[in-house]
Amino acid sequence: MRLIPYPARLASLTGLCVGFITLAAVAQSALPTASSADRALAREIFKELIEINTTDTPQGSVTAGSEAMQKRFLDAGFPADDVHLLGPDERKKNLVVRLRATGTPTEKPVLFLCHMDVVQALRSDWSTDPFQFVEKDGYYYGRGTQDMKNSDAALVATFLRLHKEGYKPKRDLILALTADEEGGKFNGAAWLVREHRDLVDAAYVINPDSGGVEMDHGRPVVADVEATEKVYADYQVTATNPGGHSSLPRPDNAIYELTAALNRLAAYTFPFEMNEVTRTYFKNLAGQETGKTAEDIRAILATPRDLDAAARLSAEPSFNANFRTTCTATRLKAGHANNALPQTAEANVNCRIFPGNSLEEIRQQLIGVFGDAKLSVKFVSDAGEVSDTAPERKAIAPPAPIPAVFQPLTRITHAIWPGIPITPVMENGATDSIYFALAGIPSYGYTAIALERDDVRAHGKDERLPVDSYWKSLDFFYSFARALGGE
Repeated sequence: MRLIPYPARLASLTGLCVGFITLAAVAQSALPTASSADRALAREIFKELIEINTTDTPQGSVTAGSEAMQKRFLDAGFPADDVHLLGPDERKKNLVVRLRATGTPTEKPVLFLCHMDVVQALRSDWSTDPFQFVEKDGYYYGRGTQDMKNSDAALVATFLRLHKEGYKPKRDLILALTADEEGGKFNGAAWLVREHRDLVDAAYVINPDSGGVEMDHGRPVVADVEATEKVYADYQVTATNPGGHSSLPRPDNAIYELTAALNRLAAYTFPFEMNEVTRTYFKNLAGQETGKTAEDIRAILATPRDLDAAARLSAEPSFNANFRTTCTATRLKAGHANNALPQTAEANVNCRIFPGNSLEEIRQQLIGVFGDAKLSVKFVSDAGEVSDTAPERKAIAPPAPIPAVFQPLTRITHAIWPGIPITPVMENGATDSIYFALAGIPSYGYTAIALERDDVRAHGKDERLPVDSYWKSLDFFYSFARALGGE
């Protein structure tokens, strides 16, 4: 897909947001729910996936998870020709499963895209074993319960249930379980698009790695559907020094220089920005909030906008991430001996870049924030390659809404959470949707997972998912898959 310059992107977003507002009026209808047997299988699959370590570490293997799901599909009677286990690395194999239409379909397939890898988790940091599936106090605990083995398991269970029921869609449905979305050299989505386009070619992609239902103390507030996303970038920041004996300390210690620069970054706030997606999100949210929060949201939507209100709202991390580019230090490495001054101190700074800014523009901004010509600031690619400059790549233009996607999405969401607004949202992280967008395949981010705003633990300690939220997502994906495949 051709990258669209930022001003042109804004025009395309206006139509997108109008489409969301119109489609939010779809009538509510009854929803079939999973049987006790269906729930038991879905829980078993979820447990199995959580307990397979799929981190990008020597102990992890996406292939192990893919093979476990491959066995389930083959044991259920899926033709071997429709269950593909493949990848460029023995530990990073992807699984692509196809539920075939009756006869010759007249429309291209629908692809559900789910990554299988998870971020590393240390047992010493958690109150439970991160690679053990634990149910307690109404929650499932384990690495991947939020990001995103919940949707992996729900969609595997959905495909198995549809097959068991003899459901024949009018178009093929495809499920791809992929490697290295969280990092690593063998990103499965990119590899499949590049090397096996025929297996994943689709009319559009549903990616449950973003979106969802925001809860506020048990009250569903809004259902977010990803319309655009930030751009992910890592930068290597390095301070060097001749070093010397630790008994002769120096003020230009490489660690001191690096930490001083990182402290300047911690105190820095990138400029406030808005686009049509974030504006529509906050416009819809204003009607759901109360008190000072609602007042401040209306103030940032006014002309001229109230930047004091923006500063107050920015105290909430999820709001802050919607207003600007964010950059934070995530890793440190320094020194070579306990009794020697460090000759090198290095940090990784991870940025989530607001649409309209390129990776190189942000690298230059970081140089200005650090204000130290002795530091080097280099770009680090997803594969770990370090370069002096960053690409000029910017966010991809969001696709226009397709009624065949958003009408059932709205209807089914309202059957579970009646009346909540369904709004476009900017994904504050980044997903594998970008690889399909670059290939010209529209991608929409939505997972029917409801989480409290203050309990988002993806990538963090004691990651957990409300049990009830998992069952609701299971019911959502079953009805949604049937609707997209054609009843």
